[in-house]
Amino acid sequence: MGEQTINFGDIFKSSFIEKMSVVSILDMLIAMALAFVIGLFIMQVYKKTFKGVMYSANFGMSLVALNLVTTLIILAVTSNVVLSLGMVGALSIVRFRSAVKEPMDIAFLFWSISEGIVLGAGLISLAVIGAIFIGIVMVLFSNKNTVNNPYILVVNCENDNSEKNVLQLVSKSVSKYAVKSKTISPSNGIEMTVEIKLKNATTAFVNEVSNIHGVSNVVLVSYNGDYMA
Repeated sequence: MGEQTINFGDIFKSSFIEKMSVVSILDMLIAMALAFVIGLFIMQVYKKTFKGVMYSANFGMSLVALNLVTTLIILAVTSNVVLSLGMVGALSIVRFRSAVKEPMDIAFLFWSISEGIVLGAGLISLAVIGAIFIGIVMVLFSNKNTVNNPYILVVNCENDNSEKNVLQLVSKSVSKYAVKSKTISPSNGIEMTVEIKLKNATTAFVNEVSNIHGVSNVVLVSYNGDYMA
């Protein structure tokens, strides 16, 4: 029997490689363009519903990038069987160490990745309708939470009398209040933390609290879950 040799070029000429489907340029451009548009939509929804202290433009851009990158990966996986197997092994060793503090940030990250997966799989109608529906739900529930969002009032009082006057004024000015913490210091007096719900979203009573005799400092903070009493 004659000795047969197989070189590197013969591997790419095998019937297995020739039968593999290849993504057309048009399909790739449509998928990436839609991924970019939907990524921008997700970023705008995130900006609209953001309730933190400071909006991060880098995180907003990462939502767009995640959508594009995920779409590109799924396009490659669905077009090449060998590449999909290798990519599963390569991506399994990737580890991300960045801590995500806000639960809503995790939801937006998963939303962006999911849109990329659906677009890469060619389910364009599902990706578009799903993005619009999720965006509407996010905006509606975010506005509802803003209306019902409580506030934290921190007051520094000189003595018990000033504390009593503050609580009397607060009880008349807000719809609901509850004292969450109280710190007494011989040098700084009394520091009181009160959770309140405003009437008609007005904060004018804070000025009246600051004018009470014995009150040295008044701080009103919108409660977003980060404050620890």
